[in-house]
Amino acid sequence: MFEDIVLIEKPITKSELNEIAQKRFGDMVKGVVDLKKEIMVLGGDLHADEESYLLEHGSSQSDLWGINLYPDLEMPDMLEFDSMINIRPQQNNRSRSIEDASIQKKVIEVVNKLIEKQ
Repeated sequence: MFEDIVLIEKPITKSELNEIAQKRFGDMVKGVVDLKKEIMVLGGDLHADEESYLLEHGSSQSDLWGINLYPDLEMPDMLEFDSMINIRPQQNNRSRSIEDASIQKKVIEVVNKLIEKQ
């Protein structure tokens, strides 16, 4: 279940991000960001698989947010806040997007920290 999921704890290049994308969807990579640990996982078929991976490795669900990354684009267009795991009425997030601007900002910070600009 977790064989294609890649844990990103240190910065990777956009070329490496593109290699992960090519293994699954081609132009896009699904990812889940852990805001507390400032890490992310990439490469799963479903955001839920990536979320499960992080939960099994000590993350808290309230810190996890699903994203899509498009390696051929530059920020901010490269990042899309769209995942079923983001639907969390208990955290006042009622859509697949991330509705809270402060959470969006933190996700952007983590992604920028973990994907090198080239």
